[in-house]
Amino acid sequence: MATDEMNTTIASEGSTPATRAGKTPGHTSRVDRVPSTFQGAAGDDSQSAGRTTIAEGVVAKVAGIAAREVSGVHALGGGGARAFGAIRDAVNATDLTQGVKVEVGETQAAADITIVVDYPAPIQEVADNVRSAVTAAITRLVGLQVVEVNIDVNDVHLPTDDADDDIESRVS
Repeated sequence: MATDEMNTTIASEGSTPATRAGKTPGHTSRVDRVPSTFQGAAGDDSQSAGRTTIAEGVVAKVAGIAAREVSGVHALGGGGARAFGAIRDAVNATDLTQGVKVEVGETQAAADITIVVDYPAPIQEVADNVRSAVTAAITRLVGLQVVEVNIDVNDVHLPTDDADDDIESRVS
């Protein structure tokens, strides 16, 4: 029983792997850069040989969606990114990759996620849950091995912060 070969590559959006990941040239990559061949499921003759290209932004979006779904995560990104994100949300143009940076190789991916945790959620537990959710989503949906997911907890959101926002919007 023969299986068809399929190649999967990640679109670099016109940049080198080092600059794509926000790294300086000469920096050692966290993920593999060796071309690979993925085999179709044994006995699955419905798959044809070909190449699938997955944009790096797709991996970032999958990671961002997975992180937002974790209980205890209030928002993704730093203060400036969240402020700009609020403007995008107002015009219905939400950026699902906000607070997410990914480095993608041929068969592996690494992610850096910046989150704001709801008070009083246990911060380490939320970070571990985000790490697990992002790893599972990238592995399941994109088919890449996740070598690391770094979580940066940038802030803690207090319930009183929402009350202050409500008062300010009523006064304005």
